[in-house]
Amino acid sequence: MHPIIFFSKMDFSQSNLFGYIEDLQELTIIERPVRRSLKTPEEIERLTVDEELSDIERAVYLLSSGQDIQGTSVVANLPVLMRQNPAETLRRVLPKIREVLHVAGVEMQLTAAVSFLTVLQEESVSIHTYSHSFLHIILQNLEHRDAGVSNAWLETLLAVIEALPKETIRHEILNPLVSKAQLSQTLQSRLVSCKIMGKLANKFEAHIIKREILPLVKSLCQDVEYEVRTCMCRQLEHIAQGIGTELTKTVVLPELVELARDDGSSVRLAAFETLVNLLDMFDADDRSQTVLPLVKSFCEKSFKADESILVSLSFHLGKLCNGLYGIFTPEQHLRFLEFYKKLSMLGLQQENGHNDNQLQLQTLEQEKKYISVRKNCAYNFPAMIVFVDPKNFHLELYSIFFCLCHDPEVPVRYTMAISFYEVAKLLNSGVYTIHKELVTLLQDESLEVLDALVGHLPEILELMTNGGENSGSESKLLSIPDLIPALTTAEQRAATSLKWRTHEKLLQKYACLPHIISSDQIYYRFLHRMLTIILTNNVLPVQKAAARTLCVYLRYNRKQEQRHEVIQKLIEQLGQGKSYWNRLRFLDTCEFIMELFSKSFFCKYFFLPVLELTHDPVANVRMKLCYLLPKVKSTLKIPTDKHLLQQLELCIRKLLCQEKDKDVLTIVKRTVLELDRMEISVDAFQKRFYENDLLDQDKERQEHLLLEMEQLEKEKQQNEGRSTNINDKMFEKKRRDSKTSSVLTKSITLSVPGSSSGTSAGKEDKKSKLVRSQSFSTQALHPKYSNIDKCPNKSSATGYASSVSGMGKSCMLSFSDDSFRTHSTGNSGNAAFPSSSSRNLFNSADQKNNGNKESQSRKMSM
Repeated sequence: MHPIIFFSKMDFSQSNLFGYIEDLQELTIIERPVRRSLKTPEEIERLTVDEELSDIERAVYLLSSGQDIQGTSVVANLPVLMRQNPAETLRRVLPKIREVLHVAGVEMQLTAAVSFLTVLQEESVSIHTYSHSFLHIILQNLEHRDAGVSNAWLETLLAVIEALPKETIRHEILNPLVSKAQLSQTLQSRLVSCKIMGKLANKFEAHIIKREILPLVKSLCQDVEYEVRTCMCRQLEHIAQGIGTELTKTVVLPELVELARDDGSSVRLAAFETLVNLLDMFDADDRSQTVLPLVKSFCEKSFKADESILVSLSFHLGKLCNGLYGIFTPEQHLRFLEFYKKLSMLGLQQENGHNDNQLQLQTLEQEKKYISVRKNCAYNFPAMIVFVDPKNFHLELYSIFFCLCHDPEVPVRYTMAISFYEVAKLLNSGVYTIHKELVTLLQDESLEVLDALVGHLPEILELMTNGGENSGSESKLLSIPDLIPALTTAEQRAATSLKWRTHEKLLQKYACLPHIISSDQIYYRFLHRMLTIILTNNVLPVQKAAARTLCVYLRYNRKQEQRHEVIQKLIEQLGQGKSYWNRLRFLDTCEFIMELFSKSFFCKYFFLPVLELTHDPVANVRMKLCYLLPKVKSTLKIPTDKHLLQQLELCIRKLLCQEKDKDVLTIVKRTVLELDRMEISVDAFQKRFYENDLLDQDKERQEHLLLEMEQLEKEKQQNEGRSTNINDKMFEKKRRDSKTSSVLTKSITLSVPGSSSGTSAGKEDKKSKLVRSQSFSTQALHPKYSNIDKCPNKSSATGYASSVSGMGKSCMLSFSDDSFRTHSTGNSGNAAFPSSSSRNLFNSADQKNNGNKESQSRKMSM
């Protein structure tokens, strides 16, 4: 057959032909730089290295006569050389690197700083050898003219200081630092000195810091350059931690007060942040007399003259309010609360229609700043709840909470979603007040907000439904109807988006719902949705998350009919599905079943459907099944599951004999060896499997308990329906018996004077029968916990009732209580309970016999 060529779309007219030529010329222009970048034979010859050279010799050669890119490669490979041959590397390679670094470019300098730090972290040599060989090179390049290179070497030096001994630091770093910090030195040198002194404050005792470091600190705080003053101000926090509380009060605090009044806005900002971070080190007098006036001036100037500190002030406001809480007067407390409210609404007044004439058009930078301020207010919201007391939340902060959750900007709502769990924990019994905001955030248009909220969604939902420790049941009932539609909407929005990780995370968190809402709500609103996701979604992690959550829902479902329906759908639509992808997901689901359910549950419902996949036409399905077979075998118990073990061995033999795919056959052989080494647990407990058997027994007991609860609920409903009819009949019968007994007693006393002993014996006999019938009914209604997986069938109940009614009077009197107890079947341990119909028949038979005996005694007495 000849290929079919379509020429209908090609237009070879003159105009289009010139267009094609121009396109080709553009392509040649694009390719020209690629051709020019190719190396010439001379360059290739110059870059070629003898292959017989060792690593050390090659490194020395490239550093001596190679190009910059080759030297950079050697410097990057320095940690590897130090691991392989540290002595030769220190003797031959490191001196060459020192020489090259004097004239090296920025790229090699940055690479060298990272490599030196890596050598320190890997501890390729002792710290003494490192300080002797590497420290001098670091100090030499510390004042590089490029700021990026200088900062890279500074980070390496600060990391080295942590590991160096005190004497080495004192001689190699502290002593030269005195001259480097002088005003005559360069700006870069003084900035480096500030950061080094902040690091050294934690390495020496307080008296050494006071004698040798504090004079330099005071000098740098008074430097003529605002960059140096700012840098030194930020290091005062580390220095205060090194010198202690007393010296901080006498030395550091006056410097901070002076820097807080500096002309430079960056200096004032650094002083404010350092003051907030050092609040714990100041006593009550310092806070009230020194810190509080400074903070008040900061707050006043932030809106009027100095908006540069507004973002920082909003970020530290929560810490500041709680740190100064003990010294606030009621007026100051209210003032700071109003200031927080003002910051929370910053930039929204114009949108809300307030002060339209007074506010000017905001620039883009102002809008960004205001968004950052509101975001910081959202970050500090839990701290402000503590500040006002959770009891006053609804009165003082709920309006702000509402505005922040409905903020037009995504970063603000995102921050509120992150802190929502902290807010819910603080409110405790008052958590019902923020239920509407939870629904709002669940239905937010931004998936980033939903992703932030999902992180603590199980804890939030538990708090919402339980309503804290002291709340009543009304809040629980009110919270659920709004939550369920919000949860379903959130899942659908995540499913329709391209952010599958958010969808996966959401499905994983929805596994908590059995502890939150009822089994029927989960069955009708969520369980079938999980099955649909498994069948229709194209993302494997999402399908697995849905499968596991579905298994959790199945695990806590309380209706056996619904469980059987779901199991049947899993087997038919997944295990026997037309798509091999669905059959693979069936095996994944079976893994989750084995994880969450007992061994007996898996063997009863899923063991044989899994083995049927050994005949699957797709090799990938058979391959995955082979990997799963060891776990499948671990669910068997001998001798109960002996027939299942035989089925497993038969399937493996068929795979060994009939498998044609080489990869599957290899895995089958490997799996057979693993199965042979496995030991099967028995029904009785064994020491080696004790923990696993105990865990499995607990799972089985919980499954039996669910079945038993379902059975008791059914019996309770049946008994409630019959109790009204039985009570009416019993009342009518007692009324008739009372009339007949009064007539008979009169006739008996007149005709036979010695018959009183016979009637008293009949009454005693009737009382004993009544006690036995009551004990039977209590045993039938309140059995011990056991497996009720199979419901009692009507045939056994009717047969049991007919046998009871056919017995004679003597047999009826000889029944003991043991005949009405539960009987366990041999292997499965299932218990069969007599149904309510059998109990009613027995009671009716007992009443008839009692009536016959009474009539006979009356005839004899007559």
